[in-house]
Amino acid sequence: MSNTTIQTIVSMLAHLDDAKKYQSLRDVLQTLPAPDLAAVFEDLAPEKLPVLFRLCPKDLAAETFAELTPETQQSLIEGLSDKELQIVVEELCADDAADLVEEMPAGVVKRILAQAGPETRRMINELLKYPQDSAGGVMTPEFMELSPDWTVRRAMEEIRRNGFDKETINSCYVTGRDRTLEGVVSLRALVLAKDETAPVHELMETAVISVNTATDREETSRLFEKYGLLAIPVVDNENRLVGIVTVDDAIAILQDEESEDFAKMNAMAPTDKPYFRMNLWELYRSRTPWLLFLMVSATFSSLVIRRYEDALAAVTVLTAYIPMLTDTGGNAGSQSTSTIIRGIAVGDIRLQDLPRVIWRELRVALLCGATLAVCNFAKLTLLDRVGTGVALAVSLTLVCTVMLSQFIGGVLPMVARKIGIDPAVMASPLITTIVDTTTLLLYFNFARLVLGL
Repeated sequence: MSNTTIQTIVSMLAHLDDAKKYQSLRDVLQTLPAPDLAAVFEDLAPEKLPVLFRLCPKDLAAETFAELTPETQQSLIEGLSDKELQIVVEELCADDAADLVEEMPAGVVKRILAQAGPETRRMINELLKYPQDSAGGVMTPEFMELSPDWTVRRAMEEIRRNGFDKETINSCYVTGRDRTLEGVVSLRALVLAKDETAPVHELMETAVISVNTATDREETSRLFEKYGLLAIPVVDNENRLVGIVTVDDAIAILQDEESEDFAKMNAMAPTDKPYFRMNLWELYRSRTPWLLFLMVSATFSSLVIRRYEDALAAVTVLTAYIPMLTDTGGNAGSQSTSTIIRGIAVGDIRLQDLPRVIWRELRVALLCGATLAVCNFAKLTLLDRVGTGVALAVSLTLVCTVMLSQFIGGVLPMVARKIGIDPAVMASPLITTIVDTTTLLLYFNFARLVLGL
């Protein structure tokens, strides 16, 4: 839904609310899907949220609530009665309820748990014991569970009886008496089964793609893309089924990870807040620490320039080509880094591939550097009319800078992954800072060698 459409609906709802036309309000709200309705609620004045929320059907209200930002959720909770809050909490999926508890202040959490039923509290507490970045932390325990000895007829009866409360019934999981995962059977297979007396174990697939509760959530999400799944079962260390991760959760995880990587690659602290919902202080805090670090690290370049002041004084034209060399080195390093980080993220590149990565990057860098050096030498001698010595020093520096930059850009992300640091940290700003210093060292030493300074 576009921003213009959202604003139009917000204005319409505000007008109907002011005119007390509640039936018309209810009719408008029921026509909107939960994600679109959540976008509309985000733009509403806080005092109007409870009134409009009460007009939504119970199921739509819960789905919409799960889509709201934590700030809007808190604002809405403060305007709901205990009875209304209880209905919302009980209608939420267990994983959404756990997320709500994690993100709310302590006072709000106390009120939420007070309104949650015993079973809901048990599921919330079960989910909260897992790390937030693990499969256990993002799974939902609301899945369809079948016994291998049940007939197709009984399995369908169980699905009709209990399927409304499950996250999905497209995939039903077959477990033994100790809840050990034995297989998975699709609803399609059950519906199309010709013999209703056939046992479920004859229809199930035993080669089940599953993850452990400790598996990283990003790694779990990548399995959806790799195998084209709609849900992945989560098991504990004894292979007992404890939950599932669904494709909508996987998409949200990948979006969060990409936003986090994008922030780190641009030297900012990651945040999950929309831009206009961050105040000036939050924007300041997300940017300043990295800027300070990069500013301090850039002083090494100044030290190099001061050390070679004699060379610059003797041949002042050398100064004119410093920005071009450092920019080229930074760009080359960023290209390599971005390629390697993406390869690591999607699983194309593993840690044991480091020698192959180095060999490939060096060969590509040599070709790129040689091409740039030849073009640059021609430009300097034919257009800029500088001496052959200066042109040679700049061109040799270009070759070595590109090779060194792409080597560093290719190796650092993999080293970061090896020692447990997010590879995205080793992106453009940091690579550029490192390359700037090494480029200047190469440049001035080539100038001294070629020009005899």
